[in-house]
Amino acid sequence: MLLCRQLLCSGKRACFRRHLSGSSRGTQGSMSAWVIDEYGTNAVLRYAEDVPAPAVSSPTDVLVQVCATSLNPLDLSMRGGYGVRRDPLSLLGGSSEFPLVLGRDVSGVVVDCGVEVTHFGPGDEVWAAVPPWKQGSLAEFVSLSEYEVSHKPQSLSHIEAASIPYVANTALSALVNAGGLCEETAHNKRYFLITGASGGVGTFSIQLLKAWGAHVTVTCSHNAEGLVRGLGADEVVDYTAGDAEQRLETMDRFDVILDNVGGETEQWALTLLKSWSGSKYVTLVTPLLSSTDHMGMLSGGIQAGLTVCDLSQSLLSSGVFYRWGFYAPDGPALDDIRTLVDSGKILPVVEAHFPFSQVPQAFLKLEQGHARGKTVVRGSIFWQQRELP
Repeated sequence: MLLCRQLLCSGKRACFRRHLSGSSRGTQGSMSAWVIDEYGTNAVLRYAEDVPAPAVSSPTDVLVQVCATSLNPLDLSMRGGYGVRRDPLSLLGGSSEFPLVLGRDVSGVVVDCGVEVTHFGPGDEVWAAVPPWKQGSLAEFVSLSEYEVSHKPQSLSHIEAASIPYVANTALSALVNAGGLCEETAHNKRYFLITGASGGVGTFSIQLLKAWGAHVTVTCSHNAEGLVRGLGADEVVDYTAGDAEQRLETMDRFDVILDNVGGETEQWALTLLKSWSGSKYVTLVTPLLSSTDHMGMLSGGIQAGLTVCDLSQSLLSSGVFYRWGFYAPDGPALDDIRTLVDSGKILPVVEAHFPFSQVPQAFLKLEQGHARGKTVVRGSIFWQQRELP
């Protein structure tokens, strides 16, 4: 685990003028970014310095200079074409997906705001999760709405802060929106299971549930046990030992299961829930986007809906609820997380960080799997030698 404490963007807020002269409102300059011009493997990543820079085009827009971002499994999937139909309105208008900028996390500094923005101003340090239908944060600048942005925790550097927004918004969407949990109800539902708990969403969810007073059991590999126990996990089951299912069967039944793995795990983990007590199985591995990619928005959506309905109905006989969890950017939710971070109840978990010139290497690191937290990319403002890698 790497916890960097430098405040990386201090003293460098004026460098956005390099590419955007004067106010960005109503103008469009260029910026450096890593883009893809087609879907595929790591070979499609391309560094460019002539990417159109975002501008404040709406009264509620916030333009942010990126100090750090981090990679998520979603970036790998989007690079390969997952969610290609993520913005159907733009496709109907005839606009192209490309060049596409990946990256869903951002920690940075506000450089411009729309006239109706009231909570942020130039110079504010902020963090956010970038919606999947917007251009991403592997760039010098990113444009967001005021409601997608939150003030960065004062206790974190930008490298640390960039590791949290996406996993926080995903975990909150799964546990709160799909799981129906909050701090008060988590005390009453003590027994939680998180599968695949050593990655970004898992390590965050452990800490959030422990902050809410829950009893948390997790599955991970043996060499990640120290990490998850250090974050507060009460029981750790090594899924590589061969007897994980049997060990979990000997424990008390769970109130909520958060599944980060999917596949065969779902087949046996569903049996571990309490019957007729409002228990919920929330999975982050859903067929929705893959179905719409292959079958179109209407047919794919219907097919995915039928899948979840069939499974949900089959589980009702045992009084168990089945839910899908989705990544949902939410600035106000990050305000609550900021309080937990600054109080020391949630820590950033950064496994590795890379300079902006090594984005392809950062993707290769993520592709290796077996994550122990997040892979972070420092912003391009720290790339002093303006050379192609």
